[in-house]
Amino acid sequence: MPHVWHFTIVVTGGLLAAILPSATLAQQDPAAVFQVQCAACHTLSGKASPRIGPPLNEIYGRRAGTQPSFRYSNALSKSDIVWDDASLDAWLASPQSVVPGTTMVYRVPNPAARKLLIEFLKRQQ
Repeated sequence: MPHVWHFTIVVTGGLLAAILPSATLAQQDPAAVFQVQCAACHTLSGKASPRIGPPLNEIYGRRAGTQPSFRYSNALSKSDIVWDDASLDAWLASPQSVVPGTTMVYRVPNPAARKLLIEFLKRQQ
């Protein structure tokens, strides 16, 4: 049951963040936005045990589905995506639209939240 519990927290956090005005999000600390939007499923350390999702350290500029400590869906492993601003923005907005068959279903509908997350992930090198 822990996976259901994690999913519920993420969806709840995502829904709360989705209804906040963009101005409120723009004033948020990017690390806090990561905690609300991503930390239930992802860590920022390749040395930590993976959660339901892969670690997100050093993701920017890396080919999708290549973190050695995580078992990805076949769809994402076979994609040719390299994570940059555009690919991360599209992915966070709708992972299933970017890579049909991926196991990530969580979305970040707020463009301001996505921008903060992308800037935060760039610094996790």
